[in-house]
Amino acid sequence: MTRRRVRPKEHRQQGRVIADEESTESRDQLTIGLHPDAGREEIRNTSPHHQMEVPADFPAPVVVTHHLAPARSTAVYDSYWHFAAERQRVFFSRVAGSPPPWTQSPVLAAYKFTNAYRASDRVSQYMIRQVIYRDDLPSDDAEVCFRILLFKLFNKIGTWELLEATFGAVTLADYSFKRYDDVLTRAMAAGERIYSAAYIMPPGGRAFGHTAKHRNHLCLIERMMADELPKKLAGARTMQQGFDLLRAYPTIGDFLAYQFVTDINYSQVTDFSEMEFVIPGPGARDGISKCFADTGGLNEPEVIRLMADMQEAEFKRLGIEFLSLWGRPLQLIDCQNLFCEIGKYARVAHPEIIGRAGRTRIKQHFTPTARSLLPPWYPPKWGINEEITRAGGVGAREADHEPQPRLFA
Repeated sequence: MTRRRVRPKEHRQQGRVIADEESTESRDQLTIGLHPDAGREEIRNTSPHHQMEVPADFPAPVVVTHHLAPARSTAVYDSYWHFAAERQRVFFSRVAGSPPPWTQSPVLAAYKFTNAYRASDRVSQYMIRQVIYRDDLPSDDAEVCFRILLFKLFNKIGTWELLEATFGAVTLADYSFKRYDDVLTRAMAAGERIYSAAYIMPPGGRAFGHTAKHRNHLCLIERMMADELPKKLAGARTMQQGFDLLRAYPTIGDFLAYQFVTDINYSQVTDFSEMEFVIPGPGARDGISKCFADTGGLNEPEVIRLMADMQEAEFKRLGIEFLSLWGRPLQLIDCQNLFCEIGKYARVAHPEIIGRAGRTRIKQHFTPTARSLLPPWYPPKWGINEEITRAGGVGAREADHEPQPRLFA
């Protein structure tokens, strides 16, 4: 299989697409189009940022609808909306304490998928409750940012709980490189995994000089705190400015910077709209390539915004009742994540549509347990925790809701 190297990179800010500061002339030079006749994707961009490889000859998806003309969608596009609704229904069923099975979809019943809303996922819920909003821990911007970044660099609940079990309160004021390094080094020597497998953290050895990855990441946090990054983030007027501040650090690429600024935005340090800015990750790009045979000239951030803007109309078009997050619609970060999940889902439900990643199986299987989820809790500034309390911890329409017919696998 031949490959061409491409450099896609554009950000959206306040309803418009903007190019990188290093290449402001590239604003109108990005073209994305899946051409079924040629059976390949063409992407051109002059931005000097990170490169990715795109197969030049993967099979073109079958076009099934032109209702988004000039974009052309595939069968996976409709599955995107069915998947979002069904995954959200599973979430509410589990919160309500309903016994399994929670879905009639054999694919959702057999494999692990993240929630429709990123903030509802287990690790995000833990971070919001146990890392960010803690009455027993300092609440100033520096301390909150320190805790979030420390937690997210490892992105593993067990690692955070190990540090808490060792030091009691995890605070910037009492932080010590040597003491934290000792704890993490001993854990690794005992065979414990201190990093999550959710995404790969670059080792950082070139930037900080250590062989052990966790030491480089401790050095990274130290540099961020010495640079007064929390103060700069608090002063940022847009999510993209916050993204750019994080992106400037070694080992932090586009995807991690976007994830980290989203996590920090769960706190009171910043107050950006999640509809302001989005960066698609590799999984989302794969999902987009499966949902669209031709994006009609839209770049990937614009496609994600299209989904967020059209969600109500598309659920209505397909006759789907979508149980929102107590009135909060899907945000850009959620639509980005859903593209990643539908890319995985399509490996089994739509195996004829290969996409850009070329993967054909889902690795993580799901084994249901009878344990119900705790009532979810979200950033107070979203104003939905009161709605959850009034609804008794479940969706207002979910408790007595009859399952609707499933139109997908």
